Amino acid sequence: MDPNGPVTLRTSKFITNRLLQRKQFVVTVTHPTRANLSRDEVAERLAQLYKADKERVVVFGLRTKFGGGVTVGFGLVYDDEDAQRKFEPRFRLVRNGMAAKVEKPSRKLRKERKNRAKKFRGVKKVGASAAKK
Repeated sequence: MDPNGPVTLRTSKFITNRLLQRKQFVVTVTHPTRANLSRDEVAERLAQLYKADKERVVVFGLRTKFGGGVTVGFGLVYDDEDAQRKFEPRFRLVRNGMAAKVEKPSRKLRKERKNRAKKFRGVKKVGASAAKK
């Protein structure tokens, strides 16, 4: 496997979505001598292709076909940062470093806290749901 072998990008089902202020398409990456390409690398190449800023390009859903050599995914190129912040789901903004990840206690801890609170009513319920020392 050649780490910097030939790579071709082909876009299909291209739509200019005026309502969401973006271009959207299916991207097919052919990489016969490489195992795979990172999302960042694909985004960089798409930014060159569509003469856009790299930060405005969002790539997701990349799936490598069985046998390797071909990866298919979905790409979006936003017109500006405001549109991207407005229409892009929060988890993808976090993934692209445009929003902070919300840190919350583990699922098990949340469920245990909820069940402790069930045993009380009124003012005592607030104290029961607080974290134990």
